[in-house]
Amino acid sequence: MDLREILTPDCTKCAVPELSKKKVLETISQMVAPKLGGVSRDDVFESLLQRERLGSTGIGLGIAIPHGRLSNASHPVAVLITLDAPIEFEAIDNQPVDIIFALLVPENEPEKHLQTLSVVAQRLNSRECCRKLRAASEDLDLYNLFTDDKEKCN
Repeated sequence: MDLREILTPDCTKCAVPELSKKKVLETISQMVAPKLGGVSRDDVFESLLQRERLGSTGIGLGIAIPHGRLSNASHPVAVLITLDAPIEFEAIDNQPVDIIFALLVPENEPEKHLQTLSVVAQRLNSRECCRKLRAASEDLDLYNLFTDDKEKCN
């Protein structure tokens, strides 16, 4: 899967100053909503919150993969954020989170949703990849690192 189909440079931010899980989810919602015509920030935020209520999407090692399905979305959209300081995210290992990959998909595409989450989780499972993501100081560098297979973040 080519992650550039769902992740764009303007939805990739490094060293974001965030104070809480809620604020991060709000930031993601603000970034995603304009990409999905007819979907409001509130719709995106509520979708992410509903998923978090089922259990934290903090997968451990400082990584979270919040995701949700939207009934009125026509295509998947992703956001990649690194934080300037780790935040509490109720991760499964009880460690704070500083790398966040969010995914919003149409409700009627559950298989694509699962495939994309699998690809992302595989990339983020690499300690070397995560080290490089955390070291990125420019948004475009972060984007290229995560989406370019030659950058060895796969």
